[in-house]
Amino acid sequence: MLELRNITKTFGDVTANNDVSIKVTKGTIHAIVGENGAGKSTIMRIAYGFYSADSGEIYVDGKKVNIRGPHDAIALGIGMVHQHFMLVDTMTVAENIVLGAETGSAVSLDLNEAGRRIRALSDELKLNIDPNAYIEDLSVGQQQRVELLKALYRNAELLILDEPTAVLSPQEVEEFFAILRRMRSQGKTIIIITHKLDEVLAISDEVTVMRDGKAVGNVKTGETNAKDLARMIVGRDVLLRVEKADSHPGDAVLSVDSLQVPGRHGSSLNGVSFDVHAGEIVGIAGIEGNGQTELIEALAGLAKVTGGTVSFGGKVVTNRSARELKELGIAHIPEDRHKRGLLLASDLAENSILGVHYRPPVASSAGLMDSSAINKRVGEIIQNFDVRPPNPALPAKSLSGGNQQKLIIGREFELNPKLLLVSQPTRGVDIGAIEFIHRKLIALRDSGSAVLLVSAELEEVTALADRLMVIREGKIVGEVDPKRTSVEDIGLMMTGG
Repeated sequence: MLELRNITKTFGDVTANNDVSIKVTKGTIHAIVGENGAGKSTIMRIAYGFYSADSGEIYVDGKKVNIRGPHDAIALGIGMVHQHFMLVDTMTVAENIVLGAETGSAVSLDLNEAGRRIRALSDELKLNIDPNAYIEDLSVGQQQRVELLKALYRNAELLILDEPTAVLSPQEVEEFFAILRRMRSQGKTIIIITHKLDEVLAISDEVTVMRDGKAVGNVKTGETNAKDLARMIVGRDVLLRVEKADSHPGDAVLSVDSLQVPGRHGSSLNGVSFDVHAGEIVGIAGIEGNGQTELIEALAGLAKVTGGTVSFGGKVVTNRSARELKELGIAHIPEDRHKRGLLLASDLAENSILGVHYRPPVASSAGLMDSSAINKRVGEIIQNFDVRPPNPALPAKSLSGGNQQKLIIGREFELNPKLLLVSQPTRGVDIGAIEFIHRKLIALRDSGSAVLLVSAELEEVTALADRLMVIREGKIVGEVDPKRTSVEDIGLMMTGG
């Protein structure tokens, strides 16, 4: 279906793809795996016309083609769903899907006919999407289905999916994979870019492994395993499980009592109470949209509390500002690194001082920035947290998602927090970086800090947490010992089973 031959692509001094060749067989699901910055997304964006290769050739259905932009790719039957969705929130599903593919004039545009075709496609693949629904009212999983429909509406025979499960709950992942299998059975070809080895083994027929901009291996999925794939990806043996000693909790650092925080549709948090002690990781498990976001943002000073109290170190800090809370010793790693974590157009040095830009040693008593202090800080973060490429002058947007995450984590860890609020710490992060981040979180716990962890990855939160609370519909519905409770039982609590 698709063959990329000897593709090379550079961005300035960085070689993103170095003589890469990949063959994708028609009617299969082909996984592309590798570390952050290995060149996975770049090579697929070249196939989609998002970038132009410096050298190399592209073949579709055995014919050499010249893909100058996404319009050419779409005409050849190639569609792409990006990691960060490209949808207009204030428009309907149908309006988003026909956007850019309108026939006729604005006067003669027939949205009703488009809606009928969209509904037929949705029914055929059991996507359960209403063409008249507004994007802003859909869950993340439903929005992803809209992106699939957008590609299929344009008659895509080959679908490229970039980190498609990064924002989905475990239940949504299962539903999504069922959709992909139905598409494969209809003859569609699917390329899935992912970091998650269990998903690669569950869904794909073949795997291409990339490392340092090169394709270093291609294997049949049925002839490999997670350990061998991890070794190919990172170039060394990788610990696929979390190793940690028992915790030794101290005094309560954070106390939450009867907390209420409003969401878009009524109360998102309704009477939540718990404590987090020094020297422990308390995990929160739940399907996304059940109040986790509102909880972390309220504790970080980013959302208004309408009832109950938050105490930190024995003092009531309810509705204090984000700056005040940071001054007290609370650090925050947000779930959405683009919206809450980074200034994408600013360089790594500027991003490394967010939250401390107004105080010594970064700022002098006269309010002037100390460039040597800034360079020292960003240099330590880059070195200690393995941020690649290690160039402080690069804009944050030029980093891969995993390296953006490592920059944020390094910045917050440098504060030596008494309490770390961390949400989705390894979302969109490769296997080597996941191992690294997990070790850093456990080391922070062992140093005496309190950690409140929210993760949609059930295996991650059960492996890291010393105590685990389950949240559903804005309430804590139970607390369990993750060492003594099965993932299946926790999943039942999450869904109300």
